[in-house]
Amino acid sequence: MAGDAEGRSGTGAAGAAMRVGRVAEHRHVEERSRFHAVVFPAADEEDVAARVRVARAEHRKANHHCWALRCRDGSGALVERAKDDGEVGHPGRVLLELLRRHELEGALLVSRVFGGVKLGVGGVSRAFRAAGAGAIAVLLSSLRTPDPGPQTPS
Repeated sequence: MAGDAEGRSGTGAAGAAMRVGRVAEHRHVEERSRFHAVVFPAADEEDVAARVRVARAEHRKANHHCWALRCRDGSGALVERAKDDGEVGHPGRVLLELLRRHELEGALLVSRVFGGVKLGVGGVSRAFRAAGAGAIAVLLSSLRTPDPGPQTPS
């Protein structure tokens, strides 16, 4: 399909990447366009499709809901998918790159509400990357809680 990226890589156990265990959201504005990003646990494309339906209901003015997915199939092989949903450039591929870079298994969805200013292919890619990276940063920061260590009474 045009505008979609998919592939399979690796056959190892699921221990190599961190699984997304909770939902994290981020909003990004670029030239009046609003980008709503969410990273969430997903075991397959059906989980992503369900989340896209929710996003379409929440963001009725959004014309594009681009996503990327990294998960394991029944045999434990890594499966990667991405959809651009008619958006210019390859924002689905950009989102997939973010999941790969952070070694995450789960899904990343970014919905765009057009703000009246054309961003161009490069601008769209940068904006989707910023929105997706923001959601991942929220997720990772929520996992980084300082360990106070053993408490000893004084």
